[in-house]
Amino acid sequence: MQDFRNLKVWSKAHAVSLAVYRATEDFPAAERYGLTSQMRRAAVSIAANIAEGCGRSSDADFSRFLHMAMGSASELEYFLVLARDLKFIPGSTHDSLLGDLQETKRMLAKLIGRLKAESRKPMAES
Repeated sequence: MQDFRNLKVWSKAHAVSLAVYRATEDFPAAERYGLTSQMRRAAVSIAANIAEGCGRSSDADFSRFLHMAMGSASELEYFLVLARDLKFIPGSTHDSLLGDLQETKRMLAKLIGRLKAESRKPMAES
């Protein structure tokens, strides 16, 4: 078990969550329970799954939560495209958020890969 706040990927995911909250502040009121809520939940889910996985007792559990974080990141990626296409966010905001999100996804993939490689290492003999 480790402190999630020490992970760079969690810090990046948290920053994405904050940016999504700021970006959705001016969405139409009619979207408060629609796209605004969905985007915020997906963004928060990325960092929350990383944090929850850190609290688990095994690397396999941690990896499972990292995969869920990756799924939430992909969901948010679509919502960003939708928000841009609906003209709720300008292209520059979309591009900035998308860049940060893609970096987060790369970091998640690298951490998942590292956990997978460590799980394949043979156990040392006693």
